[in-house]
Amino acid sequence: MNEERLTKVILAPVISEKSTLVGEKHNQVIFKILSDADKREVKQAVELLFDVKVTKVHTALVKGKRKRSGRYIGRRSNWKKAYVALQEGYEIDFASVE
Repeated sequence: MNEERLTKVILAPVISEKSTLVGEKHNQVIFKILSDADKREVKQAVELLFDVKVTKVHTALVKGKRKRSGRYIGRRSNWKKAYVALQEGYEIDFASVE
């Protein structure tokens, strides 16, 4: 796989209460990814960028919410997220990563 493409697959980590609970319980990390990325690309990108071993990747499409500003109704964009399960002994600490 093209290394330049792999560096662009992961857009941002998803930091929320749910992602923290999932991370502690199942040793998983949640990322916002490109909408055309597949599981194989996500696995390779995480292993390349964070020097960890990945066991599983689950992806999910998140529907954009309808938002209202005054009398105008708009819609946020749909996006894709990936649940990345790490091998035992590996973890990603976003507080120390620069």
